[in-house]
Amino acid sequence: MKAPSTPITTRFTLGDHITEEQLNFLDYHGFLHFEGVASRKEVDTLLTELDRIEALLLKEGRRKINGIPLFQGRFMGVRPFIQRFAFTSHFSAWLRDFVASERFEPIRTLIGADARVGQDEKDGVVLNRYFNGKGSIYPRLGWHTDGLRDLFYLRMPKQMLNVGLHLDDVEEEDGGLRLIPGTHRQGFLDMCFRKFYFFSHAADRAEITVTTRAGDLTVHDGRLWHRVQRSSKTGEASLRRTMYVPYLTGPYEPKDATSPTPGYHRVGQITRTLRLWASLLLGR
Repeated sequence: MKAPSTPITTRFTLGDHITEEQLNFLDYHGFLHFEGVASRKEVDTLLTELDRIEALLLKEGRRKINGIPLFQGRFMGVRPFIQRFAFTSHFSAWLRDFVASERFEPIRTLIGADARVGQDEKDGVVLNRYFNGKGSIYPRLGWHTDGLRDLFYLRMPKQMLNVGLHLDDVEEEDGGLRLIPGTHRQGFLDMCFRKFYFFSHAADRAEITVTTRAGDLTVHDGRLWHRVQRSSKTGEASLRRTMYVPYLTGPYEPKDATSPTPGYHRVGQITRTLRLWASLLLGR
């Protein structure tokens, strides 16, 4: 595979199709960064919608949406604060139309000609809110690949692409996404044992920091080793928000209010509860 001529820091422009240059970059490095896909006005509207949805869910006392738990911490130990939303577009007609808009068609076809936006499947459209401070259950995320389930069956994961819209200006000190380029092409043993899944947070000399402006969109291969770094700031200054849109192929498998909670989310609920109590007691 030929190395791209463009620097690894390249920020592309999303046009009406994915170019050969962009495909080569993705195949070699395992990610793409498109700048300015959403306008600042659209980002502001999305964040306003998110605050409205949070108020609605808290008022209703919701803990799950279609079987998927909401990650609820306490902002600086004071007020309830949802840090991971599932099926968010179910509560906003504006957001539902936005993620299905024509501008994202090149991304959909990158996943596959028959790919669809899974607004009613898996976890739906997910909104993450990371912050560093008392009461946070989601200040960072340890090293992992998204092929863990396949690894348990002793088979190499197939390509899966994570599509994220970034809603804040993020520099290195703000934490955020860290990737080890090229690791989507690693061997089976490296995918299993290069890092201690989710428990390892240490910087890697081969990692890169994905710095973004609000409205940027990234696509990264889920087989890459990646993590989310904790912000060096605290409180509101540390807040970092991202939206992940699922693009799916295969049978249509919608979820509803009767859907069970997946086992891995049940385990995660215990971990998050322990994290919340530790944060409140220790003040960090």
